[in-house]
Amino acid sequence: MGFRFAGFRPAVFSSAAVLIFAMAAGTAIAQDAAKSTAEPAKAATAAQPAAAPATAEAAAKPGDAAAGQGKAAACGACHGMDGNSTDPQYPKLAGQSEQYIVHQLENFKSSKRQNPIMLGMATPLSEQDMHDVGAYFASKTALPGVADQALVEHGQQLFREGDVKRGIPACMACHSIDGRGNPGAMYPQLESQHAQYIQATLKAWHDGTSWGTDAHSQVMPAIAQKLSTDDIAALASYVEGLHPATAEDLPKPAAATP
Repeated sequence: MGFRFAGFRPAVFSSAAVLIFAMAAGTAIAQDAAKSTAEPAKAATAAQPAAAPATAEAAAKPGDAAAGQGKAAACGACHGMDGNSTDPQYPKLAGQSEQYIVHQLENFKSSKRQNPIMLGMATPLSEQDMHDVGAYFASKTALPGVADQALVEHGQQLFREGDVKRGIPACMACHSIDGRGNPGAMYPQLESQHAQYIQATLKAWHDGTSWGTDAHSQVMPAIAQKLSTDDIAALASYVEGLHPATAEDLPKPAAATP
C-alpha cells in the first residue's frame, strides 16, 4: 500500500531328494536375502542426487544490507540511492520488505512480471544478490508524501473500510492500518508511495495485467477490477499522504493564558 491411499498331497521323498530340496531352498533363501540387502543400498544411492536441490536452495542467506548497498547502486538511477525515487513513475523502495523485493525481482527475472528495464536489471542477479539488495532498501525510510485534501475522505474510506456492497475489502486488511504492509505474507508497504505509481499500477490491474498465475498474484487484479477511476485516484492520493505521525502532525498545545 497483508500469508498446507491345493494344498498338496503328502509324498515320500528319498534322503537324496530331501538333501537336493534343502540345498535348492537354501540357495533360493540366500539369493532372496542378497537381493533384499542390495535393493535398499540401491535405493539409498539413487536418493542421493535428490539432495542437491535442497543444498542449492539453502545457499541464499538472509540479506546483508551492507553488501546490498554496492549491489543496489545501479538501482539508484531510477529508485534513488536511498530508495526514495524523485520521479513518480518509479516506485519508492525505501522501507519495502526484503521478502517482497526478492519476490518481485524473481518475477521480473522469470518474465512473470513484464518490464523490459527490470528484466535487464534482474537477470544477472543471483538469489543472494536479490536478498542483499532487498535488505539494503528495507533498512531505509520512505520520505512522506502529500495527499490531495479533496480526495482524502474517499480514499480513507476505501483504505480503512472498503465497500461491502461492491465486494471491495479494506486495503488495511492486508497492507496494515498504517500502510506498512505484511512482510511475512509478502503484502507490500504502501505508505508514502507515489500516487502516480499507485494509480498506474491499479489501472493496469484493472485492465487485466497480472504479475503471475499463482493465487497471491491474482489478489490485486481481482480487487482492482471492481474499482472505478475515481476510486483509484482517491486511493492513490491517500496512500501517498499516509505516513507515521510526526511532531508536526500532533495537536499543538493551547497557549497559556497570561
